[in-house]
Amino acid sequence: LFSFLVFLRYQIYYGYPLQTYLEYPIIIAQDVILLLFILRFSGNMKRALFYAVTFWGGWYMLTLWKWIIDLAMNLCTLISAASKLAQLQCLWQTKDAGQVSALTWSMSAYTCATRILTTVMTTNDL
Repeated sequence: LFSFLVFLRYQIYYGYPLQTYLEYPIIIAQDVILLLFILRFSGNMKRALFYAVTFWGGWYMLTLWKWIIDLAMNLCTLISAASKLAQLQCLWQTKDAGQVSALTWSMSAYTCATRILTTVMTTNDL
């Protein structure tokens, strides 16, 4: 969720065309709803306010200075890679890939590659 918020804020901050980041608000809404369901059914609904304030504050703090949004954008790559490594480590330890399909991973890789290509072509931001 953090990465999606940073990507959205970065593209709005630099005035990118709407079609390059239109999917992010939808993905963020899906993640927020999923997070609320998880908090609700685990009995931790009181944490929802904490998360809401944290993300709302972070949304505005990202653009206080230009270097903050640039640094956050660069850290998103590291965070995304770390989350994938954590998933791979979990798969390796459990020796069970029953919840993972090659099709899902292929679609995810294709989506990421397409997003990079369209952003570079539309905004010329390497």
